[in-house]
Amino acid sequence: MIVTLLCKVTRKLLAVPSVLLRRETVKDAELLVLRYENVVLRRQLAGPVRYELADRFWFAALSGLIPRRWLRVFPVTPGTLLAWHRRFIAANWDYTARRRTGRPPTPAAVKKLVLRLARENPSWGHRRIQGELARLGHRIAASTVWAILNAAGIEPAPRRSGPTWREFLTAQAEGIVAADFFHIDTVLGRRLYALVFLEHGTRRLHITGVTAHPTRDWTVQQARNLTADLGIRIQTLRFLLRDRDDKYGEASDAVFRAEEMKIIKSAPQAPRMNAHCERIIGSIRREALDHVLIMNEAHARHVLANYEKHYNEHRPHQARNQLPPDAPEQPPAAHDLHTHKVLRTRILGGLINEYRYAV
Repeated sequence: MIVTLLCKVTRKLLAVPSVLLRRETVKDAELLVLRYENVVLRRQLAGPVRYELADRFWFAALSGLIPRRWLRVFPVTPGTLLAWHRRFIAANWDYTARRRTGRPPTPAAVKKLVLRLARENPSWGHRRIQGELARLGHRIAASTVWAILNAAGIEPAPRRSGPTWREFLTAQAEGIVAADFFHIDTVLGRRLYALVFLEHGTRRLHITGVTAHPTRDWTVQQARNLTADLGIRIQTLRFLLRDRDDKYGEASDAVFRAEEMKIIKSAPQAPRMNAHCERIIGSIRREALDHVLIMNEAHARHVLANYEKHYNEHRPHQARNQLPPDAPEQPPAAHDLHTHKVLRTRILGGLINEYRYAV
């Protein structure tokens, strides 16, 4: 490297007077070497002799002015010069510092959008934000979203466990529709009941009705309404999964058996056997009902109808590659955030947000 070049230049300059005054130059060089070596030794009396870069430089430069018999005890050997040269050649052909490795950096506009989604939706975790970004056409990893949030000091949202009755539900998902009741307490303490149906294959949500008196006749009517809404899609369904609540009855089961569907009842006090429905009921509560004071049945129907539309047409789902149930299979193309503005649509007065590109 540079040290090798300087050493060669110094040796050439010192070799000029040696041609004219060989004997005197040799003696002076020997004295210089001995004196400098003594200086080094005195500096390191407490430990082993160690030569610094400047020491090795001067010894190498003076080595050309002394007889060969000195080379046996001279502290700089030819191997030292060769090692310097090898390091110089290796550094010259080392492209490690010039190589670009790893993922490309996330654009600043995408980072800003991630932080905006987290700020406007405190209950969203990094995977939920990743799904919303995927719906906008920005396919970045969930770990990247987590790293952006972590760097900004944003705490993660509570994690939720997935289904456990996995083998059967996965194998038969395309042919299963699950049903379950959940209750809603109004602002005056009156209890209402809503009936939920969920198609496992497409994750499509159906909230068929809300009532304060969920009789068996009312449940039968909701079953008829569902079969009418499903239309031709009911031909692909083979199983109805429900619990053993007395509100269903044989009459409501007969509606589904007429469509050649088999009724599967979960075990008593085993809500995890209907995990998908339990999960969607939890999402309805966390994302809507826990933040709204329900006044009456009409108000509850309005809130649930808006959430059902948002769930089916916009909300991304991990089981469907971050696509909503009613969306096409192909994700939308990403747009440049510098030229396309992302607009927010407020659902239920801003309780739920949807994001789309400005047309």
